[in-house]
Amino acid sequence: MDRAWLLKLLLTLLALLGALSCSSASDHLVDASKLKMFVDDLPRMPTIPAYHLSDGVPKSVSLKISMFKKKWKFHRDLPATTVYAFGRTKETATVPGPTIEALYGVDTHVRWQNRLPPNHILPWDPTIPTAMTNKTRGIPTVVHLHGGMHEPESDGNANAWFTAKFNEKGPTWTKKTYHYPNNQQPGTIWYHDHAMGLTRVNLLAGLLGAYIIRHPAVEEPLGLPRGDEFDLPLIVFDRSFRTDGSIFMNSTGNNPSIHPQWQPEYFGDAIIVNGKAWPRLTVRRRKYRFRIINASNARFFRFFFTNGLTFTHVASDSAYIEKPVTADDTLLGPSEITDIIVDFSQSKTNVAILANDAVYPYPSGDSVNEANGKVMKFIILPYPEADTSRVPERFLEYPVPDLSSVAVTRYIAMYEYTSSIDEPTHLYLNGKPYSAPVTETPKEGSTEVWYVINLTDDNHPFHIHLGLLKALDQTKLVGFDEFKDCMMKIKDAVKCHVEKHARGNKVKVPAHEKGWKNVYKMMPGYVTKIVTRFSYIHTNSSYEFDATAEPGYAYHCHVLDHEDNAMMRPFKVIK
Repeated sequence: MDRAWLLKLLLTLLALLGALSCSSASDHLVDASKLKMFVDDLPRMPTIPAYHLSDGVPKSVSLKISMFKKKWKFHRDLPATTVYAFGRTKETATVPGPTIEALYGVDTHVRWQNRLPPNHILPWDPTIPTAMTNKTRGIPTVVHLHGGMHEPESDGNANAWFTAKFNEKGPTWTKKTYHYPNNQQPGTIWYHDHAMGLTRVNLLAGLLGAYIIRHPAVEEPLGLPRGDEFDLPLIVFDRSFRTDGSIFMNSTGNNPSIHPQWQPEYFGDAIIVNGKAWPRLTVRRRKYRFRIINASNARFFRFFFTNGLTFTHVASDSAYIEKPVTADDTLLGPSEITDIIVDFSQSKTNVAILANDAVYPYPSGDSVNEANGKVMKFIILPYPEADTSRVPERFLEYPVPDLSSVAVTRYIAMYEYTSSIDEPTHLYLNGKPYSAPVTETPKEGSTEVWYVINLTDDNHPFHIHLGLLKALDQTKLVGFDEFKDCMMKIKDAVKCHVEKHARGNKVKVPAHEKGWKNVYKMMPGYVTKIVTRFSYIHTNSSYEFDATAEPGYAYHCHVLDHEDNAMMRPFKVIK
């Protein structure tokens, strides 16, 4: 009998046994529709300054932030939930983790410490590429600062994972303390676990938090709302719970004979904001700035106010847009960030409900219900007040990429593979697993054009580490079945004559998403043309760190269940 086959069978049996133990008590689920909404106040996550002042001058600091197993209350009427939480101490650790506030040009050094116990609180799958095996004596974690521009050694490479006390380390692990230079444009980014094959379960358990880079010299003249009361991160995600308060994640895969646990998307019925289900926030009749991070595994949100209030967009992901864009609603994919102003003085009511109507999976899934169609409640004080903040006519302008200088054009195709019962088994980029040799090697300081070809039925939020991207347009593929058949056979867009097929209707990039982004939503059956830039966008200058070092970077779909199996590819920056 083949030893490799026997080992796979053993791992599968172990995972099934684990799944059975996780599904004990018949998975008695909480009916989210029976939980009362808007009974918990919106938490303000603790803030950790990523600098200290010496004689009034900001100086670099070294932080120690750990991951702990602890209890967390997501709702007044739910028992406390076992979670994994970031914090300086177990007592102060939170879900989401503390908001780290950095200053432009002031270095931050963070030692991310794994203090988690050996056994995971959620089911995991040994048959997808994963850092966890039956021999691993701990829970692998590694932190990625999403949207950060920093050296590869500090990027949270999926194979740079480590267990408690650094007892075990992944093959690309290099250092204990990460270095974030904070020399990029000001904006909102976020940190989260990125361990191989475990990202979806480690984030479900709670390992995520906001990171804000501020540049007072260029931001304060804008006059936008500021201060802890009027400038708030809102980290939104979905979860389901058992009646004992534990997080529910399906322990049986959609193809259990192939993957005993892996499911193509996770969706929860309760919508969580800053660690509370459907919270409430009392606001004044004035302008507020909300930095909304979609930290869901797979859920898209189309946010809108039920009382007609509008959003004024300030930034998209980690970069300001050129000028304000006002909209009635906004679509946010997993890991996308929208930075908005809401003027509550314009409300004709004293209550505003932030709602969601995005189907799931997006764009052709189920309609939302009462539970996942509501997000949070704003209680608006009745009396108007003086408001010195403003929305300027223009924000920050960054250099427009010179397409005439583009030396390299790449084609990135998104594939989904299915079993004999037509259920997804895995997803690849360019038909290759993560372990295949690097095929993308952009030069530092270069601008490239990438055509991202979505051959699947899902919308995939596409994320590139280190580099920023600017979407130009989306073109529908005509003769899609013919083109897809060719791509499934030879996996070469040029030889399959992509230019002949990419001539359908064009979809314009929304006005508020025309700037530089870290993530863009790739429509199914479309080719999306993006420009990628591998330098600082605000100065057009090269990085001050060695971006060519090992272990390199990655690009991937940010539906976490897709990324884990295995819609992610490495890339290397070259000189």
